[in-house]
Amino acid sequence: MRRLKVLTWHTHGSYLHYLSNAPHDFYVLSKPGCPPGYGGRCGSMPWRDNLIDLPAELARHHEFDCILFQDDYQWEKDQYELLTPAQRALPRIYLEHDPPMAHPANTRHPVDDPDVLLVHVTPFNALMWDSGRSPVRVIEHGVTVPPEVYYGGELARGLVVTNHLARRGRRMGPDLFLQARQTVPLDLVGMAAQELGGLDEIEHARLPAFMARYRFLFSPIRYSSLGLAVIEAMMAGLPVVAFATTEIATVIENGVSGYAATDLPTLVEHMQVLLGDPALARHLGEGAHRTARDRFSIGRFSSDWDAALRHVTGLGATRQEKI
Repeated sequence: MRRLKVLTWHTHGSYLHYLSNAPHDFYVLSKPGCPPGYGGRCGSMPWRDNLIDLPAELARHHEFDCILFQDDYQWEKDQYELLTPAQRALPRIYLEHDPPMAHPANTRHPVDDPDVLLVHVTPFNALMWDSGRSPVRVIEHGVTVPPEVYYGGELARGLVVTNHLARRGRRMGPDLFLQARQTVPLDLVGMAAQELGGLDEIEHARLPAFMARYRFLFSPIRYSSLGLAVIEAMMAGLPVVAFATTEIATVIENGVSGYAATDLPTLVEHMQVLLGDPALARHLGEGAHRTARDRFSIGRFSSDWDAALRHVTGLGATRQEKI
């Protein structure tokens, strides 16, 4: 079957990188200076050849098979300013990356359109959003790490990987990170990590090998979607210590792939145990790797996206019932 031409945006760079593993061509809108949402192929990500930079003002002059929205302003503003009426009538998918940020259970999704497929990245997100009339499909994350990356855990420290942690409010847990760091040696990496005394941003291609030196990954997040950094760490063989909220509660199994709890003192105790017991950390990291390999493989992810894209363009199976 022929490759599809999909118009989309650069909303989350890591996700876009993994999305391009699907066997289609993705045209990504760009603007001079790479402002948020219009980055195209900008940055240090190892972009694949099927991800094509497209200046935003030229979008109306191209032919596409599908429009893939990833943020509210794209749905509410860009489609009317950048696309023609004929393009807006094309098959459309809205990829929702986050759980609802207003009320966790009573928030109606802004799409609410029976002709637009709403894709959630976790079952938890699909459960919590009121998806209205939109048909719903869940496509869980898929990641990959270089085959030469093996867990070492030689650094008796924990690692936190979050962009702009200092600026993103309580839901991302900067206060919990600072509290834990008082008694546990923790390094922070990501965009603007220096604002909280962190190290720096690590290029995505170098991140798995960088993470593999640490004893464990700690996620201080209270309420967000399942972060790709958590899954990448698991794929690299790190045990994960995290708060048992949102989808993480179904991913981390206590004593198997790491530790999850809803109180910080318990998690701090688990981190201290892992610092003192490298063999246990390695054992739990092996469990984390198995979970990531079985649930978050790039092959399954690519296949799921191929099926969704072919479905909305008339080449797939019947749509799933909404939740």
